[in-house]
Amino acid sequence: MILGVRLKPLRVLADDRGRLMEVLRSDDPDFERFGQVYITTAYPGVVKAWHRHKRQTDCLAVVSGMARIALHDARPDSPTRGETMEVYAGIHNPLLVKIPPGVWHGFKCVSEEECIVVNVPSEPYDRARPDEERAEPHGGPIPFDWSRKDR
Repeated sequence: MILGVRLKPLRVLADDRGRLMEVLRSDDPDFERFGQVYITTAYPGVVKAWHRHKRQTDCLAVVSGMARIALHDARPDSPTRGETMEVYAGIHNPLLVKIPPGVWHGFKCVSEEECIVVNVPSEPYDRARPDEERAEPHGGPIPFDWSRKDR
């Protein structure tokens, strides 16, 4: 596990009317502060990676479909520097994934339908000075293979 990354199973409450799932609350230990809430999607097989932030913490939850979320620690002073981890999240495994500043991350839609990801970052997006660094998803500086693994 990468230092500072937290996985919180999300509880789904179902009844005759439908479902309810709390993603993040202000009294949750994983909550730092509110920046904004946004939704991003990916079509089946699409990779959205890599990026990291200097100041921002991301709190991701896949609310429809399934995604393979990958994280890579390249922080110079981290005891988990060089470690890469992955988690499958979504309708079949509801999780909140808390990603600290400095950790590279991205995801691939692995379901047959579009996946929908909700992010509650700690900072609002600054269009004039984005707190974001990007890297190529395939063959870039992060040693990760996004191809499907048929074990």
